[in-house]
Amino acid sequence: MAKQQCEKAACPNRAYATEPERLVDTYADTILRVCYTYLRSTQDAEDICQDVLLKVLQRPQRFFSADHERAWIIRVAANACKDLLKSRGARATIALDDAPEPASAPYATEAQLATRSQSVLQSVMNLPANYREAIYLHYYEGYSIKQIAKLVGASESAIATRLSRGRAMLRPVLKGANHDNL
Repeated sequence: MAKQQCEKAACPNRAYATEPERLVDTYADTILRVCYTYLRSTQDAEDICQDVLLKVLQRPQRFFSADHERAWIIRVAANACKDLLKSRGARATIALDDAPEPASAPYATEAQLATRSQSVLQSVMNLPANYREAIYLHYYEGYSIKQIAKLVGASESAIATRLSRGRAMLRPVLKGANHDNL
C-alpha cells in the first residue's frame, strides 16, 4: 500500500524514467498554486506552468541544489505571471467561487481544511497583488522574508511591511474564525 502511495505522489526516493516526469511530479503543483495566486485563473495558471516547465528543460546550466532549482522555478513562474498580467491589462475574470480551489498542503485533516480554507483563501485572494504574493510565499510555500525578497526583487524591509500590512488586512476579515496563524 505504501509503495502505491509513493508512486502516485512526489517521493524523494522515487526513480524517474525521464527528467520531464520528475519536474512535473515535483513542481507542477507548486507552479500552479503560485500562478493561481497571481492570475486567479486555472487555465492561465496551467499555461504558465507548461511554459515554466519547458524553460527548465531548455535551461543549459545545472542547478546548485534542489533549493536553488525550486527558487528559480518559483521566480520564473512569478515573473511569467507578472508579464501576462501586464500584457493583458484589465480583463474579465471569473468569481472565486466558480474556480476550483488549488490543492493545499496536508497540515490538517481534510475536514479541518474544508471548513477554514475557503474563507482564508478568499480573503488572501482579495488582497492586493504585492500583499498576496508575500503572504502566499511566506505561509503557503514556507519562504523566509530574506528568501522572498530575493525571489521578488524587493528589499527585506519591503517584504516585512507587505507581510505586516497583509496580515493587518486579513485580521478583521478572519476575526472570530479561529485562524491563529496570522
